[in-house]
Amino acid sequence: MPRAKAPVPISGPESEDGLDDHDRQPEQWLAPAAANGNVPRHVAIIMDGNGRWAAKRHLPRKLGHRQGVETVRRMVRAVGERGIRYLTLYGFSTENWRRPKDEVDDLMGLLRLYIRRDLSELHKNNVRVRIIGGRDGLAPDIVRMIDDAEALTRANDGLNLTIAFNYGGQSEIADAARRIAEAVARGEMAPTDITPDTVADHLQTADIPDPDLVIRTSGDKRLSNFLIWQAAYAELVFVDTLWPDFTDDTLGDALAEYASRERRFGAREPWTPQR
Repeated sequence: MPRAKAPVPISGPESEDGLDDHDRQPEQWLAPAAANGNVPRHVAIIMDGNGRWAAKRHLPRKLGHRQGVETVRRMVRAVGERGIRYLTLYGFSTENWRRPKDEVDDLMGLLRLYIRRDLSELHKNNVRVRIIGGRDGLAPDIVRMIDDAEALTRANDGLNLTIAFNYGGQSEIADAARRIAEAVARGEMAPTDITPDTVADHLQTADIPDPDLVIRTSGDKRLSNFLIWQAAYAELVFVDTLWPDFTDDTLGDALAEYASRERRFGAREPWTPQR
């Protein structure tokens, strides 16, 4: 079951009082402790419905995506304040490259905007940022920004924010299988040594626990190639709310639904896996 372990840091911009973010005592968005034992440790969200939100308002799709980014900003704080330690957001799938070029370009621009605008605040609030997914095909400046964001926040031990960008679950599993096969070919392990934990240890999420709860917005009921190995025993909650309209109350309803369920992991009685 899931494990939990936890390039040169860059300085955040100076604030009005002249202090660099590295000189500050980090704030904690993360609640001191979950008040309810039924609060999930790791929530993953498939953020769907930006285009439909815009279409309902007769607006360009790009404005729906931009409103979706505002929801990301609110939900990162809301999740931390509820005592949830890990949040993974599905930002851009490997299949999204099939969309029109202008929409893809806008989505890339939004990642740039989010990192430039929010990274300093995330770091100040002790959030660790990581991006999973392929780097191939991304513009060099985006790759640099991703590397810098991960380097800057690597030592933070508050909320763990993972953004799945240019990510596909099937490709992730295939890449893990390839690395395991290469290790076998080098004689570093035998085929009989390979277990589910071996595969999990070769995934991009190897150092974070599997999601307890996966939420999908906008009414569709599928995983869409998102964390398909890691979500094997996750509780799934599907809501009709479009992502830009997702609020703290919507989150609260999803968490209440999660808390109402018994998680048995194949056993007869409720069971908690080893972390």
